[in-house]
Amino acid sequence: MRIQDIIEGKKEWRAHVARVKALPQDYQIVYKEIQKYFFKVGPIELTDGTGLLSGIIDLFEEGAALGKGVLEVTGSDVAAFCDDLIKDSKTYADIYQESVDQEV
Repeated sequence: MRIQDIIEGKKEWRAHVARVKALPQDYQIVYKEIQKYFFKVGPIELTDGTGLLSGIIDLFEEGAALGKGVLEVTGSDVAAFCDDLIKDSKTYADIYQESVDQEV
């Protein structure tokens, strides 16, 4: 990885964080919990920039612009909302399980 790539990545992440900070407080709280959940569960798409997370911010910005509460956007079960977003995604846990299955 080149230094220029690292610098660009940092710029993109800072812009991403600025978008989160511009959201209403309730949206920020839910976003941060979703982010923690995804980092724990480990969908592989998170390593490809911030595509999934940026999509959530897009959704949240639209909901906030329409005057909706964050739970009107996600539903009352935020974990189920997250699971629905990554249901067809491969996770690091899946990769690990596959490697264990091959060894056995």
